[in-house]
Amino acid sequence: MSQDQAFAFAILLGALALFAWGRLRYDVVAALALGAAVALGLVPGADAFAGFGHPAVITVALVLMISHGLKQSGLVERMAGMLAPLTGPLLLHIAALTAVVAVASAFMNNVGALALMLPVALATAAERKRSPALLLMPLAFGSILGGMTTMIGTPPNVIIATFRADYAGAPFAMFDFSPVGVAVAAVGVVFVALVGWRMIPAERRAQNPPQQLFAIDDYLTEIEVGKSSPLVDERLEETKAFDDAAVDVIGLIRHGSDRPISVPRQPLKAGDVLLVRGDPEALEPLMAKLDLKLAQKPSAHLKGDELTLAEGVVSPGAALEGRGLRYLRRRTGGALAVVALARQGRPPRGRLTGQTFRAGDVLLLHGQGDALDDWFATLGLLPLAARGLSLGQKRRMGLALGVFAAAILTMTLGLAPAPVALAFAVIAYVLLDVLPLRDLYREIDWPVVVLLGAMIPVGGALQETGAAALAADAVARLSAGAGPLLVLAFVLVLAMFLSDVINNVATALVMAPIAIGIADRLDANPDSFLMAVAVGSSCAFLTPIGHQSNTLVMGPGGYRFGDYWRMGLPLEAAIVAVGVPMIAFVWPL
Repeated sequence: MSQDQAFAFAILLGALALFAWGRLRYDVVAALALGAAVALGLVPGADAFAGFGHPAVITVALVLMISHGLKQSGLVERMAGMLAPLTGPLLLHIAALTAVVAVASAFMNNVGALALMLPVALATAAERKRSPALLLMPLAFGSILGGMTTMIGTPPNVIIATFRADYAGAPFAMFDFSPVGVAVAAVGVVFVALVGWRMIPAERRAQNPPQQLFAIDDYLTEIEVGKSSPLVDERLEETKAFDDAAVDVIGLIRHGSDRPISVPRQPLKAGDVLLVRGDPEALEPLMAKLDLKLAQKPSAHLKGDELTLAEGVVSPGAALEGRGLRYLRRRTGGALAVVALARQGRPPRGRLTGQTFRAGDVLLLHGQGDALDDWFATLGLLPLAARGLSLGQKRRMGLALGVFAAAILTMTLGLAPAPVALAFAVIAYVLLDVLPLRDLYREIDWPVVVLLGAMIPVGGALQETGAAALAADAVARLSAGAGPLLVLAFVLVLAMFLSDVINNVATALVMAPIAIGIADRLDANPDSFLMAVAVGSSCAFLTPIGHQSNTLVMGPGGYRFGDYWRMGLPLEAAIVAVGVPMIAFVWPL
């Protein structure tokens, strides 16, 4: 092993360890890896940022823009509206939601499709008096499965398509992923609908359905004791005021302290702030009766009749992630207030002002009704209640579909490369007002763009130094006599494992050059091994951190970290059983 190869392996292993550790965001890890590669001379300084001009990076950004345009057009809402007759029997309910989100995810961003279907799932759960936990994990898994079926369905497929161009002279086409992807997605959807949901823990499946569209009934809320409250001069341990309410007092803040204390024995005073756990809806009559008010309030200039409550989940990479109430107040100018917070189906410890928001947190916000949609988009919150689109947007559904279909046809016929066809589609969306100019860059997942742009030169260094070939040699030696089909299965399973602990984009970037090297050592078809990487990179079903879709449903569904593998592990086994022979059939070894 040469010195450069040792450096390349050290950077790769260090990056994988940091990805799995999760304390640093994946784009920061990628930037550190790129910096190390440049410092050690593995990547020339002049080429350090060449990755940001790579077709894969441009294609991913354009797909996210088009995804937002399709979302704005009302297309998925129309598909969801057709579900009403199919939500009666439980199996049909789960199958219909999962299938619709899978189809939508084939042509738009996975998280975007899930975000549109999330309110539909919660609304139909309430209507049918079913626990959201029955629907939301299947919904998240369906959004991941659907992305496998086309080149633009998920970023790993875009990466694999462009990697193929490096050795074959032409990338994978739009629907080259479909024969294997559709078979795997179909089996996955059937498994989730018939068997998978039964593996969700019984206590989660038995959770009470939301009475309205709110999925969480176990929030942390802060309420302030008013001067005329009958609680003044009473001891909480003696008062019966909360006995009949569906709330529990779990702490108290006094004299402006930032730290809550346990319920004191001394009498309550006006201005004391109580930490309350329970359903915010149950608080309303109690607050009026006891002269209590929300400790977190919007600015006083907003009129009372303009205010409303709205519930949203913090999306991965959102502006709110890693920040707290002070940032929210500063960013919104006091126009929004956090009434309550729930994390993984339960209230967090400590007071609201000390919380740092995480992906998957569910916030109950108080603010001006007609501005909530804009604030949700700005802050990166996904609404848990359905929000209708304007008639003007719905009238552009045909335009949105027509432009997108033209771009797909252009790509399929080879008339233009994918980035060019998609770029013209975005320009058409802007000119036709399908996608407002102010929203053009709103849905781009910039951390993923940075991850791609930084890791592509690092992946190139693995190939240039021969480190990828060295890894491929090691795998070929270990699997000597096993046969190409078993090695193919090993590559797919390894990609699955990595995607459950690190970002799926990073998995594809790391595994693609190694897979090509393995195919060369075995004198096998590299296309088969790249397809195995594509499928494996998209199979993040074992943890809530493996894919953004899994993270987003954790709070609304009330899931725990260990709930995912129960359905995810047998699903991944089924995918291996179907995916390996399908890859070998469609892309002969």
